Amino acid sequence: MNVLVVKANNRPATEAISSKMYETFMEAVKGAENLNVTTYDVFAEDMPYFGQDLFNAFGKMQNGTELTDVESRLVAAKQKAMDALTAADVVVFAFPLWNLTIPAKLQTFVDYVYAAGFAFKYDAEGNMIQLMTDKKAIFLNARGGFYSAPEAAPMEMAVNYMRNVFGGVFGMEIIGEVIIEGHNAQRDKADQIIQEGLRQVTEVANKLVLQHA
Repeated sequence: MNVLVVKANNRPATEAISSKMYETFMEAVKGAENLNVTTYDVFAEDMPYFGQDLFNAFGKMQNGTELTDVESRLVAAKQKAMDALTAADVVVFAFPLWNLTIPAKLQTFVDYVYAAGFAFKYDAEGNMIQLMTDKKAIFLNARGGFYSAPEAAPMEMAVNYMRNVFGGVFGMEIIGEVIIEGHNAQRDKADQIIQEGLRQVTEVANKLVLQHA
């Protein structure tokens, strides 16, 4: 069982809860002989932003023209992200809510793999067909405020976005979701909120280990 853990926060675990969630998950699966766990750290990878440079590269590759440095880096980075996703049976995303959405580096990862013919396709009638229904996803997210309340939920564009992409468009089965929220809004209860969330992260990790023992 190949498990890809996408780490999307470069702040230390002493300061960032989603980084602590990542560490907690990794500790829980450490030594599991039935799991082959690899980390894809979006802040450590060379990931130029998705844009015209990539499309220029595609055109040059068709014409056999030499690529610029940034074009070569983009093509390699996109392929590396796609290969990592292809090899994974389960993908675990550990990410924060930053300014109501996901970090830009995680968005770049999504941009690399959000490709017709790879993650989805269209049939003759124009209907979208999911191409990753054999894969599973787990979301580990932290947000300092409360966004599960009905009045705030429409503003939350991190977990909701990831659900729509990986569950909706790509077709992955979402088998686990842990959200730690409100620890900044309620400082007096922060430790309790965080510890309960980390307990749930360990529970999700242990369940994954046991399911594939």
